[in-house]
Amino acid sequence: MSATAIKIDDPNVFHLEEEPHHEEGSSTMLGFWLYLMSDCLIFAMLFAVFGVVGGNYAAGPGPKELFDLELVAVNTAMLLFSSITYGFAMLAMDKNKTRQTLIWLAVTGLFGLAFLGIELYEFAHLIHEGATPQRSAFLSAFFTLVGTHGLHVTFGIIWLVTLMVQVSWKGLIPANKRRLMCLSMFWHFLDVIWIGVFTFVYLLGMVR
Repeated sequence: MSATAIKIDDPNVFHLEEEPHHEEGSSTMLGFWLYLMSDCLIFAMLFAVFGVVGGNYAAGPGPKELFDLELVAVNTAMLLFSSITYGFAMLAMDKNKTRQTLIWLAVTGLFGLAFLGIELYEFAHLIHEGATPQRSAFLSAFFTLVGTHGLHVTFGIIWLVTLMVQVSWKGLIPANKRRLMCLSMFWHFLDVIWIGVFTFVYLLGMVR
């Protein structure tokens, strides 16, 4: 076999004089939306499982015996406040105020840590009372759903701290603004999921 070389100036060869230009990071938001949709499917499955087995207590304690709604309400407030402060961070970012952005991000992180602290306290209290995930299908579904959400918040705080370091180092460059926008979507997504948890798991559990 022999290979025939094609000259660049061959009139039968088609090529663009100038390659199309794509703005840097133009596909980032689309990719992140796709990720959030996959996360929605995960939580949808966990909610579905809880809906099916959430009433199976195996002669063990149920929501009325286990849940402290006042504590859960405080925990919910921590996460809602963190979304508000993240919104303030985004407003400061739009005005290119680096210091204010970092301050609001730090406040957001503190609210997130408070949320995690209260959730860990709740888990420790339940386990101390003997309400472990192995006790019943209800508790298995509860720990899986709430724990998965808490794990997402943990990763969100790690991401938040990482971005604070990057903003402190390089300022509010376009790349950092895109990253902050993605984290904003993620953080508010977790807020919406928690509202579902609070309503579907805690409130409805208390009236069963």
